[in-house]
Amino acid sequence: MKDGSDFLIYLDYAATTPMDEEAIDVFSQASRRFFGNASSLHDIGSESARLLDMSRQQLAEMLNLKKEGIIFTSGGSESNSLAIDTFLASRPAWQNHLIVSRTEHASIANHVCKLEQSGYSVTYLRHLENGLIDIEHLIEALTDKTCLVIVQHVNSEMGVIQPIEQISKIVHEHPAFLHVDCVQSFAKLPLEGISALCDGMSISSHKVYGPKGTGAVIFPTIQQLKAPVPNITHESGFRPGTVDVPSIASFVTAARNLGEIREKEHERIFMLRRLLIQQLTEKTVHFKVIEAQTRQLPHILALTFPGLQGQYIMLELNRRGFAVSTGSACQIGKQEPSKTMMAIGKSEEEAHQFVRLSFGKHTTAADMHKLAECLAGIAAIR
Repeated sequence: MKDGSDFLIYLDYAATTPMDEEAIDVFSQASRRFFGNASSLHDIGSESARLLDMSRQQLAEMLNLKKEGIIFTSGGSESNSLAIDTFLASRPAWQNHLIVSRTEHASIANHVCKLEQSGYSVTYLRHLENGLIDIEHLIEALTDKTCLVIVQHVNSEMGVIQPIEQISKIVHEHPAFLHVDCVQSFAKLPLEGISALCDGMSISSHKVYGPKGTGAVIFPTIQQLKAPVPNITHESGFRPGTVDVPSIASFVTAARNLGEIREKEHERIFMLRRLLIQQLTEKTVHFKVIEAQTRQLPHILALTFPGLQGQYIMLELNRRGFAVSTGSACQIGKQEPSKTMMAIGKSEEEAHQFVRLSFGKHTTAADMHKLAECLAGIAAIR
C-alpha cells in the first residue's frame, strides 16, 4: 500500500481513505495558527471565524449553493441524524410517516428504527434486483402524512446510483422532505444538480481523503427549517459544540483536490474495474458481479463467490496482503448477511458470499493483476 503500510494493498476506500498530503499540511498549519474559538469576539477568534467562513464558501461553490445552508458536523452519521431530527421538527406532529430505502447506512436505519418504536409510521421501500429502488412502490407509499423520504444517493455496498432527479420530482408533489445521503458520491460524482433537488444532503470528510470526525449536512432551504434543539449558538443554531476549524479547512482542501480530478479518476477507476473483471474471467474464477450497469459508481465493486464465504475470502486476502471488506464498516462484526444483498432479493447463502472491493486514487493496474492472481489461488483451494 502506497499510503501507510509496507505490505497491504488497500482496497477498502468506501470504508475510509488515507488523508491527502495537502490536507494534512492544512490541518497542521491551521491547528497552529487558527486555534481560537470561532465564536470568540477577540482577534484570535475572529481569525478562526474568517477561515471557517472561507471554508464554508469554498464548499458551497463545489455544490453550487449558498454557504448559509452548510452545517458542519462530526461526519456523515451525525449529519444523517441531525437532518432527520431537523425535518421532523419542521413538520406538524400529524405528519408522522417516513419512507426509507432498505439499504440505508446504519446511522439512518438505526435512527428510523428508534422513531418507529416511538410511534412513527415507517414504510421501507422495495428494491429491484439491480439495487435501484422500486419507483412504483415509492409512488404508492406517499401520502399527505408523509413528512420525510430518505434515499441514499450511492449505496456503500454495491455502488448503485439512485435516480434522485426522478425521486425528487415524485416526492415534492407531496408535502414531504427529501434527504439524500451523499457520503459515497460527494467529490466522485457531480452533485451540483442534486443539491437543488433535495432538502438535505449529508457528506463526510474521511471518504474524500480528509480527516475523520468531520462532515457536513446541507440544507439548501435552511431558512424554512426549524432547529431540533432551541437556543443553540453554533452553526446557525443547528449544531452545538465548538467548531473544529482546522479539521474543516483540511476537509474542504481534500474535497476540492479530489473534485479537481473527479472526471479523470472516474474514467481511470472504471478501467481498473473492467481490468479486474477481465482478469478474473480469464483465470476462470467462479464469481458474479452485483451492479446496476448504467447507474453504477465504478469505485465500488460488489462480488459474490459461489461456494465460498465472503468472510473467508476477506481473511485469506488479508493474510496475502490485501485489505477488502464484506460490507459497510458500520456493520462488520455482527455476523449478519449483507442487508443490501438481502434487500435486492439474494438468499442468505448468497449474501454471505459477498465481498466488497472499493478503489481510490492510490489503486493501480498492478494491484488488479495481483488481486486476480490471489483470488484465483483462493478459489482453487476451496
